[in-house]
Amino acid sequence: MLKAVIVDSNAISRGLLNTVLTDGSYNVVGQTHTGPQGLALAIKHQAHFVCIAREQVEDGSQVVEQLREQLPKALIFMVSGTLDAPTIQASVARGVHGFIVKPFKADAVLRTIRNTVIAVVKKHQAAAS
Repeated sequence: MLKAVIVDSNAISRGLLNTVLTDGSYNVVGQTHTGPQGLALAIKHQAHFVCIAREQVEDGSQVVEQLREQLPKALIFMVSGTLDAPTIQASVARGVHGFIVKPFKADAVLRTIRNTVIAVVKKHQAAAS
């Protein structure tokens, strides 16, 4: 079972995403409202992926880069109610793997995570052969 950490300053959003992930058979090992605490939880639990709110990604704390450095195999999903092309491009350049759009639609969230995991596994398999 893949382990997840949720980082969002909005408690309601954290709770909703926790429910979606848990119902989707993911193990939510930690939740917090700040990027530094999210980084600490991800490292402590060796999370497979981190769902982090856009404001935590863009707050200047370099949390995405720290996650990439400390947990290079972990997937990072940015959570936001608004996504535009420049934001997506800048986030991908920093190391974000996928995007989860608010308001949450359970099937879309789970499909995004599943498809990203599959794509990364295929990429690693191709690189290894």
